[in-house]
Amino acid sequence: MNSEDKNKIIKQIKKTSSSFNQKSKELAIILAAGHGKRIKSQRSKMLHNIWGVPTVERVNNACASAVKGINSIIVVGIKATDVLNVLGKREYTTYAYQEEQNGTGHAVQVALKNVRSFPKDGIVYVLPGDMGLIDADTLKKLRKSFVESEADMIVLTGIFKGDPKDNSYGRIIRVKASDPADMFSQQDDGKVIEILEQKDILALPEGKLYFANYKGRNYVFTKSELIKNNEYNSGVFAFKYDKLRELIDKLKSENVQKEIYLTDLISLFNEKNYSVAAVSPERDYVVMGFNNKSVLKEMEEIARTNVYTKLKDIIEIEDPDDFFIHENVVEDILKLDKKHTVLDITIGRGVYIGKDVKLNLNLTFGKNVFVDGKVVFGKNVTVSQNVHLSCYPGQTLKIGNDVQILWGDIVKGNIVIGDGSRIESSVNITGSDEFPLRIGKNVIIKGTSYIFGSKIADNLFIEHSILVKKKVRAMKNKKGKIQPVRYFVPESEGEKTIQKL
Repeated sequence: MNSEDKNKIIKQIKKTSSSFNQKSKELAIILAAGHGKRIKSQRSKMLHNIWGVPTVERVNNACASAVKGINSIIVVGIKATDVLNVLGKREYTTYAYQEEQNGTGHAVQVALKNVRSFPKDGIVYVLPGDMGLIDADTLKKLRKSFVESEADMIVLTGIFKGDPKDNSYGRIIRVKASDPADMFSQQDDGKVIEILEQKDILALPEGKLYFANYKGRNYVFTKSELIKNNEYNSGVFAFKYDKLRELIDKLKSENVQKEIYLTDLISLFNEKNYSVAAVSPERDYVVMGFNNKSVLKEMEEIARTNVYTKLKDIIEIEDPDDFFIHENVVEDILKLDKKHTVLDITIGRGVYIGKDVKLNLNLTFGKNVFVDGKVVFGKNVTVSQNVHLSCYPGQTLKIGNDVQILWGDIVKGNIVIGDGSRIESSVNITGSDEFPLRIGKNVIIKGTSYIFGSKIADNLFIEHSILVKKKVRAMKNKKGKIQPVRYFVPESEGEKTIQKL
């Protein structure tokens, strides 16, 4: 990277970062500098979505939900500009630039350069940016365990349940019940000695024993024993700030990868006789990270299952494996459920409901309905299959009570549809900021109609018409009935450009 590009990134980081919360004694460092070569994508690994939200944003959100007012440092590197553009300016969040990806320990070193003053008794959490299933409950448990243990450092560990050969995570090496001299470890039994990376385990000579020292006593492990060890490092840690600050710059790159591992802090903490604790989450999947598309897909499926489990007895979801309801909407549904005995919301197969959508009682969405933007539903609304409803940021699409929107309709933009109206199949209606579309009550629109930026009175019948920036009044004919609008086609434009073949 040339100096001009670097300066642009640093300038953008300064612009996007916000001030720390001086009242908080807790800080989350989120590692989002890697690109992820094995994901085989031009997009930053950290910006791949899990249930509609970039994975690094999910990690940041989990921290903010777990600890009120927490400060965050997001370490960016490869594709830094992309990450900054997506995440943007956030409360109590600053960014640090890791120009050269030289390991997790190096990333934390870079992050801490941004911290000029912080309480000595503060807590620092470190989390990988690809851990998109981590949740606030898990982090609350980690925090509680750390505080109650009175440890100086804690690591969140996972239990690998597959073939040990497929376990690419660093192994948690613990004190055995006794040493090679058959001396019992007593109170040290089970204490964390170190984390040994898989690549370093595989690099060990066959048949050679591995010695791990804890408080002056050696514990012996075979290579096979290390490989089969299924307790692994999730990459999530918590530290007492003063201890972390004291030892972080003592990390060295004495390993196969020639990288500065954050995990080497365990040995440094033990050498100083600082206490190291470990805790496992209640649900194994929360510590999943991904390096390839198949694992990312697996994480997406877990997220979908979690949403379905929350909603399956509240609303009807036709296909548990084929739907999307943003978590913001899920929370709204749970609140609605507390207020009302029955919701009567039906979600067809392939339905997509975006984060700003506001649902209501007695709604039916047919197959493959797409709803995104600030779309506000009244009660008793039916949306048939393959309908598209959306609007741009800052706009509202408001659908009244007892409205029907039928097969294949496209409804986009700044629009109000009045109570009791019916938009029949193959209709396209749009409204802009300058020309909003207003449809009155009990209006029927059918046929291959297109309507843009118009004002349509109550009780009208419109069929096979094109209405662009028109005001349509309700006028009665000789029989005293409201005059329908049929086959209205405006004058053509650019007629001279068209010739017969």
